[in-house]
Amino acid sequence: MDLKLIGRRALVTGSSAGLGKAMVKLLAAEGAAVVVHGRDEDRTEGVAREVREAGGTAHAVVGDLADDGGAEEVARAATADGPVDILVNNAGFYRHLSWAEATPDEWCETYNANVVSGVRMIRHLVPAMRERGWGRVVTIGGGLASQPADAFPQYNASLAARHNLAVSLARELKGTGVTSNVVSPGAILVDATRDLITRIGPDHGWGETWEEIRPNAVRAMIPNDQERFGEPEEIAAAVAYLCSDYAQYVSGATIRVDGGLIRSAF
Repeated sequence: MDLKLIGRRALVTGSSAGLGKAMVKLLAAEGAAVVVHGRDEDRTEGVAREVREAGGTAHAVVGDLADDGGAEEVARAATADGPVDILVNNAGFYRHLSWAEATPDEWCETYNANVVSGVRMIRHLVPAMRERGWGRVVTIGGGLASQPADAFPQYNASLAARHNLAVSLARELKGTGVTSNVVSPGAILVDATRDLITRIGPDHGWGETWEEIRPNAVRAMIPNDQERFGEPEEIAAAVAYLCSDYAQYVSGATIRVDGGLIRSAF
């Protein structure tokens, strides 16, 4: 299917690895010019180079979105070669902390990195989309927004805020030709996930080898209808759809890509 992304320019924040890397690769393969963003110059440049070697158009932008000045520099660099039509707010982080360990300062840092960073990019880039009458904002959320765990509460709450702001933005953008939606991943098998599961698997009795640990980790941690971890490309596919002309009638929606991990019908 032709997603009609040729001529569009997409910025994916936090795209130097993991889910973001898969997103820029697929958007570029569909014809969009992509802006790869990260905080590590070598890694960010490396992803942009991979995209170009595969025949796509990409350039790298390095910067920290956790403060106003850094976000402004990223927005300026991202639009240096043309306007950004598609913004994917993917950048974020969390630490594995309990309620007792998550101090108020940790809550503030997590909220700033996971929520306010996206607001900064929206404020820099969406007004021009509105003026042009076409644009896409996709926020990467997660199932913990609606089904929070007892651990890392600061992260659960920040995901809920990401979902909420995306829907609020959709209401604000009605009639403009710009849409705002959420892609909500389940447990996706990026390198960090595999490293974590491999490290803790033996202590949990899941086995010693990856072949043994993987299915037992799924059953213990993320029981879902597909009985597996998701792949980054599956998240990228949902993002690419929402960025296309075919999704013009999708507004303020959450697309869950989690194998059925979240049990709610709504």
